[in-house]
Amino acid sequence: MEDTAHGGQAARDGGTLYVVATPIGNLADITLRALEVLKRVAVVAAEDTRVTMRLLRHYEISVPLTALHAHNERDSADKLLGALASGRSVALVSDAGTPAISDPGAVAVAAVRAAGYPVVPIPGANAATCALSAAGIQAPHYLFYGFLPQKPAARRTELEKLRAHPYLIIFYEAPHRVLASIADIAEVFGGGRTLTIARELTKLFEVIHACPLGAAASWFAADQNRLKGEFVLLVEGAAEDLDDDSNQHKRVLEILLRETPLKHAVKVASEITGAKRNELYALALSLKKA
Repeated sequence: MEDTAHGGQAARDGGTLYVVATPIGNLADITLRALEVLKRVAVVAAEDTRVTMRLLRHYEISVPLTALHAHNERDSADKLLGALASGRSVALVSDAGTPAISDPGAVAVAAVRAAGYPVVPIPGANAATCALSAAGIQAPHYLFYGFLPQKPAARRTELEKLRAHPYLIIFYEAPHRVLASIADIAEVFGGGRTLTIARELTKLFEVIHACPLGAAASWFAADQNRLKGEFVLLVEGAAEDLDDDSNQHKRVLEILLRETPLKHAVKVASEITGAKRNELYALALSLKKA
């Protein structure tokens, strides 16, 4: 397959590996270039062939599929090299979004590049940038972390390493772990930092909600449906002075006052920060006047 839309790469004789981003929910979120590549390659290497088959059928694309996932990636990389050596081009896709970003693919891409075959990115959907673009957060710098460890002890160890990080941190999380992960983040980082929860992005029940870390559990408890779907968690970075309680109290109140009446904001802020209500009430009044 000739790549007329790419700038060109010095390569040995053979095929090309296309790293193709696919929709993260809404099937319409795929580029024209991605569809053209998927129609013309000899084979599609997919994280889950059943998921990719639904996408291909939707666009009436008929092309052979082969599985490439976390448990067989090294063996599958050898198969890809065989296909490329015979002059056949391959598209690499994950279940959703861009391959090799918190998904399988990096091992195979590295093997193909090392063998001298061209690797061409076909950009498109990505959950982290999708969430960040709609969150309204002014964050010129951020850390994309991806999935935290599944085991609580390992998760808290990683969070301790990130506690003083000054930039916005972006996590991915699964529905069955989201409450435990947020609880650990709040315990390690403190309940006052702003958390933006992006759920079911591009799908029918898409939600983007911002609240203090300490208030996230009650937000989930208010509606059990909020636990369904895949999550992107955007967590505010550490302030320059982690021990500056007054700044933390102010930030918590500012967020709450945008959403709730003054008395309720003071009550919740007291629960989150542990500060006295009369002190927070006075601060809230000054913020309201300002």
